[in-house]
Amino acid sequence: MEFHQFFLPCLAHASYLVGDDGVAAVVDPQRDVEDYLEEASRRGLTITHVIETHLHADFVSGHLELAERTGATIWVSHRAQATFDHQPVGDGDVLQLGQVALEVLETPGHTPEGVCLLIRDDANLDAPHRLLTGDTLFIGDVGRPDLAGGAGFTSEDMAEMLYDTLHSRIATLPDETELYPAHGAGSACGQKMSSELSSTLGEQKRVNWALQPMEKEDFITALTTGLDAPPSYFSRDAAMNREGAPSLESLEAPAPLDLDAFDQKRLEGAVVLDTRPAEEFTKGHVPKALWVGLKGQFASWCGSILPQNKPLLLIARDKEQLEETTLRLARVGIDQIVGTLDGGMEAWREAGKLVSALESVETQSLHQILSRSGEMDVLDVRQSAEHRGGHVPGAAHLPLRELTSRLDEVPPSGSRAVICATGYRSLVACSILLARGDEQVVNVEGGTEGWKEQGFEIEAVKGP
Repeated sequence: MEFHQFFLPCLAHASYLVGDDGVAAVVDPQRDVEDYLEEASRRGLTITHVIETHLHADFVSGHLELAERTGATIWVSHRAQATFDHQPVGDGDVLQLGQVALEVLETPGHTPEGVCLLIRDDANLDAPHRLLTGDTLFIGDVGRPDLAGGAGFTSEDMAEMLYDTLHSRIATLPDETELYPAHGAGSACGQKMSSELSSTLGEQKRVNWALQPMEKEDFITALTTGLDAPPSYFSRDAAMNREGAPSLESLEAPAPLDLDAFDQKRLEGAVVLDTRPAEEFTKGHVPKALWVGLKGQFASWCGSILPQNKPLLLIARDKEQLEETTLRLARVGIDQIVGTLDGGMEAWREAGKLVSALESVETQSLHQILSRSGEMDVLDVRQSAEHRGGHVPGAAHLPLRELTSRLDEVPPSGSRAVICATGYRSLVACSILLARGDEQVVNVEGGTEGWKEQGFEIEAVKGP
């Protein structure tokens, strides 16, 4: 059996190539498909099938382009209501690739149409089966139940389905079954995922909270309590995947714009996204530009904070960074890029244009400031579970993923420090507040982790 796992760190996304006897299937492909074509060629395989475990919401899939370039058949659940050319499949359907069989198991819970793929290698009967679990079962966690969108199900409905799936379908497989999920830690499709990208069912029965013996009602409560709102772009990407996204080759590269053209589009309402390193952005940037750094979970944060229906202007350090930015935006369906600043920030400065800067403060300095009561507000933009686990005393809380949609809940402050775990997310949030027009905003370098390392007081939230 030919088996290969691909992992895309920016989206914490895993996809798979499975094959035998010269033919192969790709499962849950990312939007850019060259890696699959190259790996299949290297192994002497022809891609004949593309399989989706569900309609992904956190990234745009390359199933349509991969099928068009290889002639492969797309398999997707009959419950998906997909509008592209595909083979609808259901429970018990089997795809035979040489002596390797991929059996479809219907596993609703994360989404109504979710499936897992049980892989058997008939040429090696002693080998344990492998289960591609999609977003149903992660290493250390399970898929969140609130992404069904307009399917007509509540989070509680989906959690009930997931409980039945886990205990009636997956937990009944042999303990030596190897598990391979579609995501790892960092994805917004779950809450407590491990950074490990594979495990066994027996090990997950031992350590995964969702596979522990419990009443269905307790499972539903645990899975639906304390959920942050899903990222705003999820519904858009799920809709794109239901229809099939256009190929990357069909998208035009961002046009280089001179200062006048760039500024005109900016003044007409286009959003400016700056992806240069953090230290360069803080020293000077185009007024009201948003910042998201390429080193972090760039694509998912952009999907969460960028307005969905506004044109986008890019500022990057160089051509290589611009190309990377464009590709990673496309992976989450952000295709409305209308241009980039020709010459970058150097051209902007040389023209004498107004430049904005952002101040930073270290945790020790923040502690000293807060000791003088009332001189600075603190906004914590980590996820709810992080904030509940311990935060700077008195800090207000609003997760970064919800900041743009709930910005009216953050009243302008005389002076505000923004904090996350280490300083990345808080800098994104600072750029949002500055773009709104706030003036006295500072980013906390080192974040809450640095605050803890200094031994300063931590406040926790009691309860679930």
